[in-house]
Amino acid sequence: MQSATVKSLETFANPAGKRDYTIRMTVPEFTCLCPKTGQPDFATLEIEYIPDVLCVELKSLKLYIWSYRDQGAFHEAVTNKILDDLVTCLQPRYLRITARFNVRGGIYTNIVAEYRQPGWQAPEPVQLP
Repeated sequence: MQSATVKSLETFANPAGKRDYTIRMTVPEFTCLCPKTGQPDFATLEIEYIPDVLCVELKSLKLYIWSYRDQGAFHEAVTNKILDDLVTCLQPRYLRITARFNVRGGIYTNIVAEYRQPGWQAPEPVQLP
């Protein structure tokens, strides 16, 4: 599987780098091609990350995601490739991508892939009464 280059992902400085906070993005129009049949596969991508020094610029992310439209890729491979490219570009504290593929052959496929920066610990969630 060929891939868009990490160079096409642009970043900007995290405006609150001393704090753990979560950025959540939903990409409802991801498409790639089935490597067996050449037919289009459609998915909704949910990207969640806790930035460290950098954040991803959204227009570049959109163009990067669009670059997969003409590429054949298994669901598992493309989900992990996107995770790897985002981690390489951002070096986040934490990143999770969930790819919810539309039905194909009567089967819905969901792929979840995660990255944790070495030594990073998730903060305890706040429980309010």
